[in-house]
Amino acid sequence: MSEVIEMLIRRGFLWQSFEIYGGMAGFIDYGPLGNGLRRKLENLWREYFVVNERAVEIDTPTIGVEDIYIASGHATSFTDVAIECKKCGRVYRADHYIKEKLGIEADETVESVKEIIDSFGLKCECEGEFYEPKPLNLMFKTKIGPGRGKKGYLRPETAQGIFIAFKRIADYFRGCLPFGVAQIGRAYRNEISPRQGVIRLREFNQAELEFFVHPDERSHPGFSIYANDRVKLVDKNGREHNLTLKEAIEKRIIPNQILAYFMGKTRRFLIKAGIDDAKLRFRQHRDDERAHYASDCWDAEALTSYGWIEIVGIADRGDYDLCRHSKYSGEDLSVFVPFKEPVRVKRRKIFPKMNKIGPVFRQRAKRISELLSSVEAPLDVEYVELEIDGETLRVDREFFDIREVEEEIHGEKVFPHVIEPSFGLDRITFAVLEHSFDRDIIEGEERRVLRLKRCIAPVQVAVLPLLSKKNFEEKAREITVMLKNAGIFTEYDDSGSIGRRYRRFDEIGTPFCVTVDHQTLEDNTVTIRDRDTTRQIRIELTALVPALNELLATEKDISEFGVIFKE
Repeated sequence: MSEVIEMLIRRGFLWQSFEIYGGMAGFIDYGPLGNGLRRKLENLWREYFVVNERAVEIDTPTIGVEDIYIASGHATSFTDVAIECKKCGRVYRADHYIKEKLGIEADETVESVKEIIDSFGLKCECEGEFYEPKPLNLMFKTKIGPGRGKKGYLRPETAQGIFIAFKRIADYFRGCLPFGVAQIGRAYRNEISPRQGVIRLREFNQAELEFFVHPDERSHPGFSIYANDRVKLVDKNGREHNLTLKEAIEKRIIPNQILAYFMGKTRRFLIKAGIDDAKLRFRQHRDDERAHYASDCWDAEALTSYGWIEIVGIADRGDYDLCRHSKYSGEDLSVFVPFKEPVRVKRRKIFPKMNKIGPVFRQRAKRISELLSSVEAPLDVEYVELEIDGETLRVDREFFDIREVEEEIHGEKVFPHVIEPSFGLDRITFAVLEHSFDRDIIEGEERRVLRLKRCIAPVQVAVLPLLSKKNFEEKAREITVMLKNAGIFTEYDDSGSIGRRYRRFDEIGTPFCVTVDHQTLEDNTVTIRDRDTTRQIRIELTALVPALNELLATEKDISEFGVIFKE
């Protein structure tokens, strides 16, 4: 790990934020190469989860008013248990500290942590004793506006912005389920004691898709694409399986097609991005581990030098989010789903008495009338309780009548359920880099090389003049401009020996080097060198752009584009 991290810092992929002021755990800067790689990953993600889905992408603020997070449950449930040393004042995330020191998986509750600390006499690294464990909310607080302002939070996930905008998006899709809404952006979690570099950050990058489906629909028309993909699974009881997705559904390990569909699509995306399939698995959350909003969740985990790390979470959030925001905001976030044929039904309908409701409830009268009209109650009911602005309001029988009516029903209102694949882009970026890192021996010397997939390499082509002479350099710069104008990410380099330059670009993962040599000046041909094999072909300059475009878009061998002349 240290060798990989050293290379990533030295070559400009990433480094510690606030470095000249001593740094701060949980924050990193992306350098030129790291930023380029992450942007390529984002575009690849869009290809899989936006372009090739019935989905759109939006962008919402990273700051939210407090009301949002009260409704979502984050204000009360988004916590970790912390322990603070009485002697040195250090604060640790309890479950991580217990696992590190005792090798025990602690339940994430105050009671469980306290029991373990007391039973084992666990102390701080300074030998100090701990105060009583307590839950700490992980959201960053802020104030919106001057003066007293309005209380707000930096968002802990991008998802809430999508749920808040649901009515607008449902209108965009004309209410036709299923549909997806994607968002890529920053999220923030005030981690108690982040210790694992890019693995646990306080400010990080997410790519999330909220896929809205009918509550009774758990199949997916595209499932057959992935049905026979074989995946490594660890169920919630810790049992390991190696099955096709179809077999996993038949054995009821994965509960439905939609979850399995997104697990299959996620796996293919990760492999395309450069995750080693042999170091990839899907682990189901234990019953005591799932988030407060999820009925089921599977993590895609990659094996790295940090062990198995979660890089994607695929959760079934049910109708939790839309119901909560509908309740707390007073807005109807359901959608109308038409029946194939209308049906006639008898039901007991409440008829509000506006002449009595108005004078008593004033500004609330309209809202109360609307809610009463949507309620079905027994004919002899004495009162109805309504939820308005987070308050339970009793409305007595004097304010409404109840009659049995027969109606023709053309459809029903439902709260869509949500399947959410959520991607940690920083963790994926690190896992891709680590899985791509390799060493081999070239001409008797060890070479360090990043075998990045061509489609995500931050520098796709390097143009190198063989000699530091004016005519070589001018021709190489001319070719560099030509490739950049063709949309190919290209760098020019004339510093050092040609062998040293090859090694430099091998180490940052550049798939191809184009070399301008003596023959270039004679017949307008250049060589293309392949990073992985170090083999070279000679090609006409006029054919260079089409050849590179095809090579970068595929995994074709360079021998298909010219004669190999050097091993």
